[in-house]
Amino acid sequence: MLDSAVAWMNARGNTEQWGTIPYSQRPGATERVERYTTENTPYVAELAGVPVGALVLDSGPSPGLPIAPAGEPERYVRLLVSDRRYAGRGIGAALLAHAAEETRRAGIALLRVDCWAGGGGELVAFYVRSGFTPTEPFLSGDWPGQVLARRLDGAPGGARG
Repeated sequence: MLDSAVAWMNARGNTEQWGTIPYSQRPGATERVERYTTENTPYVAELAGVPVGALVLDSGPSPGLPIAPAGEPERYVRLLVSDRRYAGRGIGAALLAHAAEETRRAGIALLRVDCWAGGGGELVAFYVRSGFTPTEPFLSGDWPGQVLARRLDGAPGGARG
């Protein structure tokens, strides 16, 4: 799924978000995916038994990024990817709704995510449509990023769902 996401982005002219090298061929990629499945909380969306999306939740942002801790308990979307062959079916939005529910169920009021802020902000707009509010921009080298947050009802300190 990650390799096909890179190919899809590249076919659309986006070579800045994830580069041009297939994800599986990047240094450390296998280890990163293994950590996602052993140290974090992964979820896989299926359609008729076929994996069509994946989401990974953690207790905070990647230590490799210049993002400050929230200063309160949080869940953090470390990875969200969908199989582009199933684009337009709401897979990413459904996974984010599941992340919000899991966060709420854990009694945590804050769900955050970071994403690429380049390309006219289309990815940031997707997260805004999914109930997130932009909080802080950041740069990781020359890669522009945006942190977004969502406060959840039904959790201590939650303001909206």
